Amino acid sequence: MREFNAPATFTVEDTDNIVSAVYEHERSDPNYPIFQRLVNGAWTDVSAAEAAAQIRGVARGLIARGVTPGDRVAILSGTRYEWAILDYAILSVGGLTVPIYETSSADQVRWVLQDSAAVLLIAETDQHLEIAEGLRADLPALRDVLNLRDGGGDALSVLTADGEEIDPGEVDKRVAALRSTDPATMIYTSGTTGLPKGCQLTHSNLLYETRGAKDALPTLLDRGQKLLVFLPLAHVLARALSIAAFHNKVTVGFTSDIKNLVPMFSVFKPTVVVSVPRVFEKVYNTAEQNAANDGKGKIFHIAAETAIAWSEAMDDPNGPGLMLKIKHALFDKLVYHKLRAALGGDCTASVSGGAPLGARLCHFYRGVGLTIYEGYGLTETSAAITVNRIGDMRVGTVGKLLGGNSLRIADDGEVLVRGGVVFHGYWQNEQATADAVHDGWFYTGDLGDVDADGFLRITGRKKEIIVTAGGKNVAPAVLEDQLRAHPLISQAMAVGDAEPFIAALITVDPEAWDGWKSHHGKDPGASVADLANDPDLNAAIDEAVTHANRAVSHAESIRKFTILPVDFTVETGELTPTLKLKRKVVAERYAAEIAALYGHG
Repeated sequence: MREFNAPATFTVEDTDNIVSAVYEHERSDPNYPIFQRLVNGAWTDVSAAEAAAQIRGVARGLIARGVTPGDRVAILSGTRYEWAILDYAILSVGGLTVPIYETSSADQVRWVLQDSAAVLLIAETDQHLEIAEGLRADLPALRDVLNLRDGGGDALSVLTADGEEIDPGEVDKRVAALRSTDPATMIYTSGTTGLPKGCQLTHSNLLYETRGAKDALPTLLDRGQKLLVFLPLAHVLARALSIAAFHNKVTVGFTSDIKNLVPMFSVFKPTVVVSVPRVFEKVYNTAEQNAANDGKGKIFHIAAETAIAWSEAMDDPNGPGLMLKIKHALFDKLVYHKLRAALGGDCTASVSGGAPLGARLCHFYRGVGLTIYEGYGLTETSAAITVNRIGDMRVGTVGKLLGGNSLRIADDGEVLVRGGVVFHGYWQNEQATADAVHDGWFYTGDLGDVDADGFLRITGRKKEIIVTAGGKNVAPAVLEDQLRAHPLISQAMAVGDAEPFIAALITVDPEAWDGWKSHHGKDPGASVADLANDPDLNAAIDEAVTHANRAVSHAESIRKFTILPVDFTVETGELTPTLKLKRKVVAERYAAEIAALYGHG
């Protein structure tokens, strides 16, 4: 068993906490625009002093409502400015923020509120409020439900009014009493199987994450930079990076309006974004499809290959040759600048996590001038425990350890971790903790390897390994990542447990569908189900499958596929809120289609 260690270049003292930065910024740099928020459709600066005053006011309201140190306060909401204010206010009074995904079902909300014994819930929409009110009888610990909608009756206004009689010094006392070992948040793992587990992260965990991220990405997390957060704040990646940005005086904006991101980018002009691989795949696929629809598919293809070659040459000691330099300069004027402009024109880097990003796509983005710093982590590691660093990255890997952490590769390939960012156990679930943590090492369930320079590469998920009837172990992610890179494919799931060969379920990208039909002379009104047996559609998917199969051995290759009539979505339950496949749900829902691939039934 090989072990790797990364000493920390910083310390976390017993009296340190993750929320004191709110009030330190207020004292040291009161006029700095620490946030930007949307007000009547316009991005408006919020100074460090204004943010601190608002957070303090809400914190006083929480004290007035009887929230004591250690109490859990839940937020059921999409990503928005008020989410961050509430989070810092909860932390300021010694409470634990319990995030709940805005897409959660009533049963999922019930479980989180029951298991956490949350005393207060702040909910965003009318539907959220209806769900909460319908569950009140099952939630004896829940004292209040407040709404987060705009207007005089919103949670921030109500709590601020509630706290007017509370001495502001009470908040200062609560913050001063915090210790780094105190729990700060309880995040329920989104879980592709089973009930979510409450993962407690301490102030120390979040401080190790924040300070480690600054070490790895010093210029991205620097005063004057701008971060637009659009992933769910209920997910540890967006939350941890927004906290790290705040600590380092990066101006942070929040939105959950994914459909209008491009016009929003042009106004907000972020210098860095945080995302998951599927978003980068969609941006690329859309650009490729649009180029094909405009008759410029060949130009885009050559431009993409040039960008990839340019990025690969950056890792060569000799650098790019003269012809490559000329081609790259030409396509920068014709193609690349348009892609950068779509992100507002100032964005030069992104942080990606949540799932592996294909090396080809990573090279493409770096080649067009948008370097993606891919990292690896889980809820249990406070987000990233490894990350590619500025000046020290290797495309195709998830980087090196953050300072203060250690990593082992077990004999079976499983990645084991421990250190400053690693949690200490699941809330009221000793069995789950005992199953996951042995001798201080957290067993991630992910498979990986580390090269001679300490770069980690994730090769699959241990529980997702498919074992064919012939005994061949197949990591489905390799095939699925390749398939999703095709502009017509939205999602793919490899199957084949105890079967003689690997097959795949394929869904078509709704955004590419109309363009593909038009380009191939199909009925504009035809659905995917209508054309499931269409020779042209099957030929396009077969081409993608053939390309994906080149990444694996013959025994691991896809022999058959079926095109499903509808896409997988978060709303219909096949994807987690961070767009990971819920394999068990898909397998159960499409059991008949899987059986047909193998001639069963």
